[in-house]
Amino acid sequence: MALDFSVYFLLALTGLLAGFLDAVAGGGGLVTIPALLSAGLPPHMALGTNKVAASLSSLTSALTFYRQRLLQPGFWWRALLAAAVGALVGTLLINQINALWLEKLLPLLIFGVAIYTIVNRRREHQGNQLPRPGQQLHRRQWWQGGLLGAYDGAFGPGAGAFLIVSSMALYRLNLLLASGLAKGMVLTSNLVSLLTFIALGQVDWILGLTLSVGIMAGSFIGARSAIRFGAGFIRPIFVVMVLALSLKLAWQAWF
Repeated sequence: MALDFSVYFLLALTGLLAGFLDAVAGGGGLVTIPALLSAGLPPHMALGTNKVAASLSSLTSALTFYRQRLLQPGFWWRALLAAAVGALVGTLLINQINALWLEKLLPLLIFGVAIYTIVNRRREHQGNQLPRPGQQLHRRQWWQGGLLGAYDGAFGPGAGAFLIVSSMALYRLNLLLASGLAKGMVLTSNLVSLLTFIALGQVDWILGLTLSVGIMAGSFIGARSAIRFGAGFIRPIFVVMVLALSLKLAWQAWF
C-alpha cells in the first residue's frame, strides 16, 4: 500500500519508543498496533505486520540478555517449546475468533500485574540463582509457556509483562532473570506467530520492516539500560507502563 513518507517516518519513531518500552517492561505492542491501525491496515493484517517488528525486537533484547548470562535456553527449553506450541495455537485461533472479549478483559489483567508488582516488592529474590530442577518446575514451565505463548500468538501486547511477573512468582527469580526468561519466551512465540501469519497472508512487509528499524534500536537501548541499572531502573518503568496500558485499553474497550 502506498503511503506518504511522513507515515513511514512516524512508524519508525513509534518503533523506537515501543522497542525501548518492550525491552524494559514489555507492552510495546500496545504502541505499535494502534499505529499500524492508524496507517490503514485491517485488524488481522495489523497483528501480523506487528509480528515482524516484534520478532526483531525480541531477538535484539533476548540476545543481549543471553550474552550477559541472564537467559539460559538449555535450562528453560520446556518453557520455550511450550511457548512455541501455544503461539501456533493462539495465532490460528485469532484468525477464527472475534477478539473483542479479550480486549475488554485485558485492562483488568494488566492492572492486576501492576498491583502484584507493587505488593510483591519486598519478596523479590536477590542474586542470579536458578530454581532447583524437578517435576514441579517442569510442569510449571509447560503451563506457563503454553498459556502465555497462546496469548502472545493471539494478541500479544502485555505478554512480556505477564511473563516477567509469572516467572518471578513461579520460579522465585529476581527481576533481571525473570526479564531474561521473558525475552526468550517472547522471541519464541513471536517467531512462530510470525511464520503462521505469513502462511495466512496477513503481513505487510514494507510497514513491518519500517517499524522494525526503530524498534530494534529501541530494544537495544532498553535491554542495555535494564542490565546496566538493574531492578531499580526496571521497576518504576514497569509499574508505570502497566498502569498506563491498563488505562489506555480500558478507555478503548469500554468507552
